[in-house]
Order: sequence, then C-alpha cells, then structure tokens
Amino acid sequence: MSIDTKLDRLVARHEELRAAMASETPLDHEAYTRAAKEYSELTPMAEAIQNLRRMQAETKDLEAILADPTSDAEMKAMAEEERKALATTLPALENRVKLLLLPKDSADEKNAILEIRAGTGGDEAALFAAALFRMYERYAANRRWKFEVMERSETGIGGFKEAIAEIAGKGVFARLKYESGVHRVQRVPATEGSGRIHTSTATVAVLPEAEEVDIKIDEKDLRIDVFRSSGPGGQSVNTTDSAVRITHIPTGVVVQQQDEKSQHRNKAKALKVLRARLYEAERQKIEASRSAQRRGQVGSGDRSERIRTYNFPQGRVSDHRINLTIYKIDKVMEGEALDELIDALIADDQASKLSELE
Repeated sequence: MSIDTKLDRLVARHEELRAAMASETPLDHEAYTRAAKEYSELTPMAEAIQNLRRMQAETKDLEAILADPTSDAEMKAMAEEERKALATTLPALENRVKLLLLPKDSADEKNAILEIRAGTGGDEAALFAAALFRMYERYAANRRWKFEVMERSETGIGGFKEAIAEIAGKGVFARLKYESGVHRVQRVPATEGSGRIHTSTATVAVLPEAEEVDIKIDEKDLRIDVFRSSGPGGQSVNTTDSAVRITHIPTGVVVQQQDEKSQHRNKAKALKVLRARLYEAERQKIEASRSAQRRGQVGSGDRSERIRTYNFPQGRVSDHRINLTIYKIDKVMEGEALDELIDALIADDQASKLSELE
C-alpha cells in the first residue's frame, strides 16, 4: 500500500469517527468511548495530512501559473515567490506526516523500572554501576521526573552490586528505552597507584512499568520467601523477616526486595518489578516476531549488547550503535548532556523506520 493511500484512509477514518459521534443515532457508552479515543489519537495526523494536501494543491496551482504562457510577468514573479516559500516548508511537513505514520510503541508513555548491575571489573564495576545510577537520578531530576529507589545492594565502598529505581513522568520509557545494554567504563581507579587504566562494565535494563491490566499474575504461580534484610558484607540490618523474594514459577524469574522495613511494602515493590520484567519479556517476544530484521538496531533493548563507552582519560562518551562521540563526559555523568545522546538515538531510530515506509 502506498503512503498516499494510507494517508487517504486515515483521513477517511477520522471523518467516519467524527460522523459516528455526531450521529442522531447515538453510540452506546463503551462504543462512544472507544471512538472518542481513536478520534483523539487520529486528529493530529488528520490535521497534518490536510495541511500537507492543501500546500501540495497550492504548489500545483502556482506551478500551473508559472507554466502558463498567458500569465503576465508580475503574476509569475508573485507565484515564484510563493512557490519558493512553500518549497522550504513542504519537506518538514512531509517528514512530520511520515513520523506520525510510524507505528507507536504502546509502552512509550509508561513509567519505567531502571535496573543497573555491576558487570566485569570487581569493585571498579560496582563503583561505575553506582555512578550510572546517580547519572540517571540527576537526569530524572533535570526532566522533573520522580525517581524512587526500590532496591540497592551496596558493596560498602560506595559501589552497587545492583540497584533498582522506579522513574515516573511524561514519556519516561520513550526516552530511556535506548539505555538498555552493556555500558563500559575506561578510567584509572582511585585505588590504582600506577595510573593504569582499567576497563569495567555495568548492565542497564530499562523496563516499561506494567499495570495489572497489562500483565495478570496468578498467585498460584508465585513462590514467596521471606527473610531478614542484610547490608554490605551480609550483616543483618533488621530484626524481622521483612525482606521478600518472589519466584515466578512458570518463567523462573526471581525478584528480591529488602529496602523497606515493612514486608508488605517489599512485597508490593517486588511484584511491581516482576510485572515489569514479565511485560518486557512479552513485548520483546512480540517485537521479535513482528520484525525480525530490526533486531540489533537502536532501541532493541538487547542487554548483552555493548552500547556505550565512557572514557574518562579522554573525556569522551561514545555510543557504538550510531558511531557518535561527544567530549562532555562530566556533563553526561551529571545527567546534563545525556539528551544529546538520546536525541541522536531517537533520530537514528526514526530514520531507520522511515526508510522502511518508503
């Protein structure tokens, strides 16, 4: 199906919904709600298409005037000026319409669960995991998102073996989903006396937060164990069995929460993380079957893929998926320049999807 045919069908569907909602034979409440939701979602697209069609028609009219030998010089000059003005605005509008045509990721507007784990590199990897966690916390603050720590497993020297947070706000997952993968750091550790550069890694996973309506979890599929919370080095930090470990038996997914003093709150947090992991696994399965050729491209969320290197001696951050390097490592780690990388990743992803529309 050509793009023009798709556009015509979208405008026709928008008009059909408008007519149905305004009909003298009213829709029932459920049907009206569905129609209103679809109409609202299609309105920006329908308006953009109508603007595009109007500008295309104006361009044809102007070209006809320019090609008409009976048009006088003054009219042709005016027509040429208007045609040039339209020629500068048309490409941007065409691109906007194409972007609106792209299939939407249903999870884009969801909040996210951020999980960071130390990889290879021992204590230095744990310190890097903690630095990444703080980077996303600052980034969330800059965007006025809510950042709530759900779980932290500390090493005792300021590093994190694992850290989990819930990030809430507008379009959280749409921006952070590109961060999933292996992050590598190259720097001289504070404990390194010879000045030798070490390479360590940390794994980042960004999961869309799932509601109960997204993922139904049957209680009989869960094994719930309770135990005493422990701090760095394994020492007990609580005198009650408040920590919770939940195993989802069908998939083998295990979630543990011990940050709260209340067993009930730890269980609620663990269920939230479990729901997000199961929802993301289902999303990845659907995405893989829908478009196998897109696997490995930007936004695939493959956690085994090395996506970025942070080289402190050179002050650079390199994203390997789009071959982008910026020399602003301090600002990136403060969460200030992270948007430069994310914006570039979004643009590359959109360009890739747009090429599939052609």
